[in-house]
Amino acid sequence: VQLQASGGGLVQAGGSLRLSCASSRRIPGIRHMGWYRQAPGKQRELVAGIYANGATSYADSVKGRFTISRDIAKNTVYLQMNDLKVEDTAVYFCNWKSGYDYWGQGTQVTVSS
Repeated sequence: VQLQASGGGLVQAGGSLRLSCASSRRIPGIRHMGWYRQAPGKQRELVAGIYANGATSYADSVKGRFTISRDIAKNTVYLQMNDLKVEDTAVYFCNWKSGYDYWGQGTQVTVSS
């Protein structure tokens, strides 16, 4: 099973991007789908997650600006990012957890001032 992340790019501060993470096939028993990011010289951090029951959680730094959602039929999770800031610049990774951790390959998001 592969997770394919896409949607990153270069955007000016205040702009928007939507990231997608699609699975090559349905994965049973997924408990949590999340988006992580890692900026140069920093640890990878969880920015948004969605649980099997649909509950969502966000890092304080992105609350009110980012929205995580999923399309179960398409085996896809999304991250809508609005009002992007320079400090949002990072490589973004998707992660799905069942009894195993599945990781996408990462997509670069660069926000210019």
